[in-house]
Amino acid sequence: MEHKVCVTGASGFLASWLIKRLLSSGYHVTGTVRDLGKQKKYEYLWSLEGATERLQLVQADLMEEGSFDNAIMGCKGVFHVASPVLSIISDPKTQILEPAVKGTLNVLRSCRKNAALGRVVLTSSSSTLRIRDDFDPNIPLDESSWSSLEFCEKLQAWYAMSKIEAERAAWEFCRENGIDLVTVLPSFIIGPSLPPSLCSTASDVLGLLKGETKRFQLLGRMGYVHIDDVALCQILVYEDEGSHGRYLCSSVVMNEDDLAALLANRYPTLSISPRFEKVDRAQYQLNTQKLKSLGFKFKSIEEMFDDCIASLAKQGHLTIPEY
Repeated sequence: MEHKVCVTGASGFLASWLIKRLLSSGYHVTGTVRDLGKQKKYEYLWSLEGATERLQLVQADLMEEGSFDNAIMGCKGVFHVASPVLSIISDPKTQILEPAVKGTLNVLRSCRKNAALGRVVLTSSSSTLRIRDDFDPNIPLDESSWSSLEFCEKLQAWYAMSKIEAERAAWEFCRENGIDLVTVLPSFIIGPSLPPSLCSTASDVLGLLKGETKRFQLLGRMGYVHIDDVALCQILVYEDEGSHGRYLCSSVVMNEDDLAALLANRYPTLSISPRFEKVDRAQYQLNTQKLKSLGFKFKSIEEMFDDCIASLAKQGHLTIPEY
């Protein structure tokens, strides 16, 4: 029971990889899914090493207060990963912003009921600190920075706004209720995908590899991190007693054209377009010294895309001609 933890959104891209890592480390894991009746969305989790012995899946809905009580009760730790992500947004307030905040608070209200709880690790995003127009490009951004909600709204960066508001609400709730909270702020997550259906992130990468530039043109300059690094970071800050506050998790920051050129050179038989429309963007960097001070080392940009591309090919989403 000392090693029993809960992971919300168990069937998702990141949460499933975190569960894989937790199981391989000997943890007992309770994962939450929105609908146990939709087995195709999560049945692949049972093939993970240790799942038969140490994984339990429980139904819980972010929008229903109290629905996480059973999943969280008795757990020493909670990894809150679940968050609403939609490709088509007609009403951002009701579709993205309110569910992100309400869902986070519903999870934390269940945490408050658990006297055995040690720590909550919340998955936030680097978008909560880098979307602003008033920083010095010569000073790398770190955990002390927060994105501007006004600037996000101007750019219609609804996902970033949802992450900002959810994380701020979490900090306020945990301070008021004495909950030990640590947040992890990953940049754009790259790597192998366990779910058979691709999430929006993996779909964006697949589009880039097939010569589509629109999505990455919109992303512009971006930090990138291997999915395994994010999972390992989450476990590290959970286990390290001295961990506190926010932790930026990012390996490298690159412009979209530099990334495409690197991949086109590395995979010459793929239809990767190295040409992007030149856009004037802030040339920010990210300071991850806080995480590195715990002894953390990041995988390279080549490793993360090699693993991602191999996974896409293995699942039949991508064909790599011989060269």
